[in-house]
Amino acid sequence: MTKGKEKEIKSIDQRIDRIYKTAKEHFGEVRFVGIKRHTKIGWVAKIQFDDFESLMAEGVSATDALRELRKRLKKIVDRYNMV
Repeated sequence: MTKGKEKEIKSIDQRIDRIYKTAKEHFGEVRFVGIKRHTKIGWVAKIQFDDFESLMAEGVSATDALRELRKRLKKIVDRYNMV
């Protein structure tokens, strides 16, 4: 038997919802958070805001792209909160 927590596997929908909620809390209106497959780049995750430019991140898989997008969003929120 192993002790400790079982690692929960999150779905892509759950990841998108979490990114959407974080962006909405800190920046207000969000047009969409989505992901699509690009033939040359791979997977591209994107947040589009009403008042700001969009944020994008790339990854080998859909999960990687969403992870990178969340990291970028988190860095921006942390910098914003420091000021």
